[in-house]
Amino acid sequence: MSIDAAALEEFLAAAGPKAEELRELDAIIRASAPAFEPVLIGSMGASMLGYGLIPYQSKSMKKPSDWPVVSLAARKNYVSLYISALQDGRYIAEVYADRLGKVSCGKSCIRFKRLSDLDLDTVREILGDLERRFLAGEKLYGEPG
Repeated sequence: MSIDAAALEEFLAAAGPKAEELRELDAIIRASAPAFEPVLIGSMGASMLGYGLIPYQSKSMKKPSDWPVVSLAARKNYVSLYISALQDGRYIAEVYADRLGKVSCGKSCIRFKRLSDLDLDTVREILGDLERRFLAGEKLYGEPG
């Protein structure tokens, strides 16, 4: 499954003033983790640009569904970078929170107002490691220990 250029441009146009930051981060993700194929995801009434689909199943789901390892979404006051993966039983965003710059981190979400607030070298490091693990067939997500 691949995303076509017109669909990507429509997604970016809908992001309004955050479009350029999404475009730059999209280029960084594609360059740092080329094995993560981009896909548009509709979730909770908002769309996201996802990368690297993996099987995912929450406790309430009867069967697994595909979910991106990494995704981007423009919100009203910030951009969200979601990383749906664990490292040593901890969410990646939490593991790297102190190295990500002027951001707010949730379990799998990194929120920032401007791309310049985000430490892009750390993001590239995370993406490279995730791609290596993904290609090795490692399970990236599950209930934290």
